[in-house]
Amino acid sequence: MWIDTAAIYVKGGDGGNGIVSFRREKYVPMGGPAGGDGGRGGDVVLQVDEGLRTLIDFRYQRHFKAERGENGKPKNQHGKSAEDLVIKVPPGTVVRDRESGRILGDLTRHGQRLVVARGGRGGRGNTHYATPQNKAPRMAENGEPGEERWIVLELKVLADVGLVGLPSVGKSTLLASVTAAKPKIADYPFTTLSPNLGVVDVGDGRSFVMADLPGLIEGAHAGHGLGHQFLRHVERTRVIVHVVDMASPEGRDPYADWKQINEELRLYDPRLLERVQIVAANKMDLPGAAERLQAFRKRVGDVPVFPISAATGEGVRELIYAVADLLDQMPAQEAVEEEPQGPVFRLEDDTFSVDREGEEFVVRGARVEKLVRMTPLDQYEAVHRLARILRKMGVDEALRRKGARDGDTVRIGGFVFEFVDEEGVEEEATPEE
Repeated sequence: MWIDTAAIYVKGGDGGNGIVSFRREKYVPMGGPAGGDGGRGGDVVLQVDEGLRTLIDFRYQRHFKAERGENGKPKNQHGKSAEDLVIKVPPGTVVRDRESGRILGDLTRHGQRLVVARGGRGGRGNTHYATPQNKAPRMAENGEPGEERWIVLELKVLADVGLVGLPSVGKSTLLASVTAAKPKIADYPFTTLSPNLGVVDVGDGRSFVMADLPGLIEGAHAGHGLGHQFLRHVERTRVIVHVVDMASPEGRDPYADWKQINEELRLYDPRLLERVQIVAANKMDLPGAAERLQAFRKRVGDVPVFPISAATGEGVRELIYAVADLLDQMPAQEAVEEEPQGPVFRLEDDTFSVDREGEEFVVRGARVEKLVRMTPLDQYEAVHRLARILRKMGVDEALRRKGARDGDTVRIGGFVFEFVDEEGVEEEATPEE
């Protein structure tokens, strides 16, 4: 089954927790804090595997979470960092952030990697919180949460040459005649429902990849017929071979068919008309084709036209040589339609908002919520440190302006606290804050 788009959820591993520990050795009085840091969580990484040709695996698994880091250990031993979670994707995969639509990466080369969700750093052990005023701190830090996001994978076939044209003009027959590919061939429209690829051996040491792409109909740029399922794959090809049926079934005009397909390409992306295009005038073995070809050539102007019969092989060799010569003069691969901008990881800032929802006050903000998650709420000193930081950030003052009073309920990132109004209280913060 051919699957060329998928939306998946990725989450980097959380960092391991730091611990509270002290040196307890004979003849070492007042050994001091010795809690180790937690290990880093694993990243979620996409990696190109040239053996894959579809995104079908993501139809059955859509959630990917990397392992969390190991917790810290006594004697200042750091926890082990987690392994990265590597997800294999086929070459030609464009990765987008679902929320913003921004391109995170364009994966085209075998082995190419892209980090789409970073793991969190490990939490600090109590060794980091020792000061001249507090030589035996009994607080540590939880691991940082890993990045998480929904991403969209969009597969665009990597082929040097793309065969385009109306349904049943002979694209699949042409591909089968010049490669070892075995596409489905029948005498009814839309026989090809997914791209077929084959390697063309020119015979003089040269070769290239050709793709038989599903047929277009009028309105394809707006999604009619196979629509965008077809058009996205044209963007990757370096040469377009436009197959036109010169037998004119049902009295159709070959020139009108050619214009219709080019108009669909233009409406989808005007840059597609800038690609080198060759016309393969197919079915020349049928009656009346020669006369129609003569009229067609007069109307298309300077566009190269090669009369062929994919069924008998007439003219096919000349077409293949002409395509190979064009490819020799062109760069190895077209750039993606937009420059990849890289993953947008969560920015650290102090902005937050306070809203009253029913009987409780809700504080929202990236740094505020992360601070709460990284604070072990069962450690007295850690909770007081959190309160000092929030007060310094202005959270207490913002709550007062919203009408918060002693005993009111405050929710931050899924945790519920009781508001204690300590206006005017000044506490000395530690250097780590």
